[in-house]
Amino acid sequence: MLDHLIKGATVVDGTGAPAYVADVGLRDGRIAVIAEPGTVAGEARSGEDARGLVLAPGFVDPHTHYDAQLFWDPYATPSLNHGVTTVAGGNCGFTLAPLHPGRPEDADYTRRMMSKVEGMSLVALEEGAPWTWNSFGEYLDALEGRVAVNAGFMVGHCALRRYVMGPDVVGGQPGPAQLDAMVRLLHEAMDAGAWGLSTTQSSTHSDGDGRPVASRHAGPEELLALSRAVAEHEGTQLEAIVSGCLDQFSDEEIELFVGMSVAAGRPLNWNVLTIDAAVPERVPRQLSASARARDAGGRVVALTMPILTPMNMSLGTFCALNLIPGWGDVLGLPVPERIARLRDPAVRAEMLRRADSKEAGVFRRLARFDRYVIGDTYSERNQGLTGRIVGDIAAERGQEPFACLVEICAADDLRTVLWPMPTDNDPDSWALRAETWRHEDVLLGGSDAGAHLDRMCGAPYTTRFIGDCLRGRKLLGLEEAVKMLTDDPARLFGLRERGRIVEGFHADLVLFDPERIDAGKATLVHDLPGDSPRLDSRAIGVDAVWVNGVEVIREDAVTGAVPGRILRSGRDTRTVSTK
Repeated sequence: MLDHLIKGATVVDGTGAPAYVADVGLRDGRIAVIAEPGTVAGEARSGEDARGLVLAPGFVDPHTHYDAQLFWDPYATPSLNHGVTTVAGGNCGFTLAPLHPGRPEDADYTRRMMSKVEGMSLVALEEGAPWTWNSFGEYLDALEGRVAVNAGFMVGHCALRRYVMGPDVVGGQPGPAQLDAMVRLLHEAMDAGAWGLSTTQSSTHSDGDGRPVASRHAGPEELLALSRAVAEHEGTQLEAIVSGCLDQFSDEEIELFVGMSVAAGRPLNWNVLTIDAAVPERVPRQLSASARARDAGGRVVALTMPILTPMNMSLGTFCALNLIPGWGDVLGLPVPERIARLRDPAVRAEMLRRADSKEAGVFRRLARFDRYVIGDTYSERNQGLTGRIVGDIAAERGQEPFACLVEICAADDLRTVLWPMPTDNDPDSWALRAETWRHEDVLLGGSDAGAHLDRMCGAPYTTRFIGDCLRGRKLLGLEEAVKMLTDDPARLFGLRERGRIVEGFHADLVLFDPERIDAGKATLVHDLPGDSPRLDSRAIGVDAVWVNGVEVIREDAVTGAVPGRILRSGRDTRTVSTK
């Protein structure tokens, strides 16, 4: 007997093959049968009429930070609502394990680091996760059996360094014995199921004390030694971030990526390739790393988002504006002093100069203050400004746009929410994206879901992208779009029997209405532990989502089931060769 029969669905199987109509039966967590409509013999415990609806494999998000959120939100919302059934976590060099058993203060350091560098609520981290583990395996065990999504995790370089080197890790270099200990610790994590190593060398990554995170101090020899350890384990990967990910790689960064991938004999993915027709040299430069890797026997894969993800800003709290060179010195001051400095014309002029300089890289796009939209406001002086464009307000007031924005924010004691309009929402940029998406070393994804919770909401990229392909710009056909969200990431990570609708594969599925599928506007909700805020987005047109054959979403509501699995390297992933 089947557990569930989905009748008359338009099946888009993830391979890129043309869609077809079929009945799909589920049994024991697997796809048991795919047959012509009305020809399935035997009974099913339950069933539904899916005529006119599309049945696709569950989406795979290759870059998330759900490492902590899964403890208080086993449904990985809103990703699961938007059809994501498998998430990759432990990215950017940051994980919650391992933690040294002799230094309980390391957990506090980790929480404060994650709060600063990944924009997670410190209260939620303190109250929402048990922090009962030491080893990476114990961390995975703490999640096992209590999640609704499938989740796999890299082990973070910062955690490895902190465990071995302690508080001296910031600014320090490991001695031979310490490097050996770090390698052993990585082996232990991969033996327990870690997907491989993640690391960061990005200048934007600082810990809770404002100091460069631990892995930023690692030299090439350390990174190559850890990469060689990855080579000894089945089904593993590399993920790395460097400063050039934000704009354009240096020669040294390309050589590092190539060297790490070759040493590991594994693909290395990085996040995120920003595509903008106004900077035509960026894509060729970034993808030159992939070409050089292939020539050397490695593989370097760029992640890129298929939508423009809105991100709110504020002059009052830490956000991307703080990462513009020189801006952190001003925006890190106490609020009264910060307002005084921002009102100084000379200070503003220097900030604008730095924001428009080459060293600002991709953050240059944030300097178009005439194109900011005012969000929530808090003072009578700002009444009626919500939803208005700063350039229009500045023209009415006879002010320069940045000066106008400062005065608006100052009236709210810098609490004003700001929404920069994208500078790359033009036909040429979209045409360049469609061309780039088809590159053999480009993968769609990179939502950062689970991080930067009150600043951005990248999780709905799946439904928004498919809706755009069906009813918007139509840059890709449905079959190709689904393949890019399912089979392509599943193959990169070597996921066993996932990513396609094939008899015998795990029944990770999403059923949606092609006439309606989309994502709702991002709205601020207070549903984290400690009543902390985050941005959420409802899924539109998603009828149901199944994970391992169990219904977990119905009409944008969680069912309460937790059939997800912690996917462990080797057991649940196979080695993906770079050859």
